Amino acid sequence: MPDKDAGTPRVFLVRHGETEWSISGRYTGRSDIPLTANGEAQVSTSAKVIVGVGKIIDPSRVAHLFISPRSRAQRTFDILFDGDSQKQLEEKRETTEDIREWEYGAYEGLLTAQIRSARKEKGLDEAKPWNIWTDGCENGESPGEVTARLDSIIAKIREIQGPCMHGEKGVDVVLIAHGHILRAFTKRWIGFELSRSLPMMLEPGAVGVLSYEHHKVDEPAFLLGVNMGTES
Repeated sequence: MPDKDAGTPRVFLVRHGETEWSISGRYTGRSDIPLTANGEAQVSTSAKVIVGVGKIIDPSRVAHLFISPRSRAQRTFDILFDGDSQKQLEEKRETTEDIREWEYGAYEGLLTAQIRSARKEKGLDEAKPWNIWTDGCENGESPGEVTARLDSIIAKIREIQGPCMHGEKGVDVVLIAHGHILRAFTKRWIGFELSRSLPMMLEPGAVGVLSYEHHKVDEPAFLLGVNMGTES
């Protein structure tokens, strides 16, 4: 069947590689935990497959990059793009707190079980277990606060991509960030409240893809499958 959405701009969600805290499941927000050796290898493997001229992420077709200021995200950028690509993308690269990880506040460095136990001792969550998507974090961010900063990025992306819905020029966008915030971004991309259930997984070093249906900027969508061959 014909590819009715060929040329439509895309948004690539890149989760940083593995860290010691991601292995253990500890909530990692502002803590600047470096990539493990395996985490660097994860990103390098992804880069070889999907980054380069004629590949899924072609630096010549990237209009903008939003990168978290945490070192694990910055290092992921350094591994994902080679030196020539980095020079090509230098003026398009934006390090911004708007795509940092969820601010976990009192829950930084804890496991989900520890958070729920601590909240239970305070008499919280009697009706249902703690859920970050609805309850947010003590001394950290609420779902509403996260929504506000992600919506600002989405507005910028739509402004960049809106005039080029039929591939008039390359306006792909890359986000390099963290597990929770990229899943939150996906919900907001398709207009879901963060409280709305949408089970998602994004492994360390992996890449997700968002786009639009029918070449329309007001029809944002998941891109469930991406052809791994050469781009036309």
